[in-house]
Amino acid sequence: MWAYHESRLKPGTPTTRLIDRVAFSQHPAWRLVRCVSCGLVYRNPAERNYELTEIYARETSPPDVLHALHDTQRPAVRAQARELRKVLGRGGSGLEVGSYVGAFLSAAREFGLQIEGLDINPDVNAFTRSLGFAVHDGDLMSFDQSRVFDTIAIWNTFDQLADPRAVLVAAWKLLRPSGVLAIRVPSGAFYAAVRRWLGGNAARRIAAETLLVHNNLLAFPYRWGFSVRSLGKLLGETGFRVEHVRGDVLVPIADEWTRAWARREEAVVKRLTSALVRRRPDWAPWIEVYARRD
Repeated sequence: MWAYHESRLKPGTPTTRLIDRVAFSQHPAWRLVRCVSCGLVYRNPAERNYELTEIYARETSPPDVLHALHDTQRPAVRAQARELRKVLGRGGSGLEVGSYVGAFLSAAREFGLQIEGLDINPDVNAFTRSLGFAVHDGDLMSFDQSRVFDTIAIWNTFDQLADPRAVLVAAWKLLRPSGVLAIRVPSGAFYAAVRRWLGGNAARRIAAETLLVHNNLLAFPYRWGFSVRSLGKLLGETGFRVEHVRGDVLVPIADEWTRAWARREEAVVKRLTSALVRRRPDWAPWIEVYARRD
C-alpha cells in the first residue's frame, strides 16, 4: 500500500520486507474526487466491498516481519495511547478496530487501558494473540452487540472502510454514554493542497514529493481522505460530539533494511512537519479526532 521508492532500501532487502514499502496490496485508483464544500477526497471508482475485505483478510507475512512491524510502530502509537487516556480521563475498557500486529494494544496497557483487538485477518490475529492480547476475528458490523466499552479506537483503518457511516453507528451502540471514539485518518485536505505543488518549479515538486512519500500519500492508496471538517460533520450526524483534534505525521517505517540517509531524511521531515502542524491540525498530513458519544 505504500509508495516508498526501492532506492531507499539496502541491496539484498528480503522480498518479505517490501510489504508496506514498494509493494501495493491493491490496485491504484483510477480517479480521485474532492468535495469542494467539505474537503473530502475519495477514490472513484473503488473496489467492490467484498474485494477489499478479501484483500485484507488473506494478506500474510512471516512472524519475523510481523514482530518487526510491532516493534517499529509501538513507540509512535504510545502518543495515541497517551492522548486517548487524557481525553477519556481515566483507565477503562476498549476495542481497537483494525488491531493488526498489536502495537497499540501493547502501548495502551502502559496507560491503564485494557484494549481488545478486532481484525478481519485471522493469520495476523493469531500472531497478535501469541503476544498475549485478546483479539477477535471479524469486523465491527458483526461484533457482539451485548458488549459495551469505554472507548473504541480506529487507527489507520477508517480510511479503508466500505461504509464509514454504518461503522460509526455500530460504534455508537457499543460505547457507554460519554464513551470516547478515537479515529486516525490521512488528511484529504493536506493531500489536495500539497498535490498542487507537483505542477510547480523543481523546488516545489521535490518538497511535495518528499512530504507525500513520507506520509504515504503520493499514490493515495486510501478510499477516503477526510478533512477535519468532513469528519466532524459525519461524526455529528451519527451521534458524536468532537472534543479534541490532533495533527500528526505517519508513524516511522524505517528499519534495519532502510539506507542510513533515508532513515535520516524520514526523521528530519517528520520532525519538522510535526513542529509545523502541532498548532494547526487542519494542515497536518494525518489527523486524529477524539469524539464523545453524545
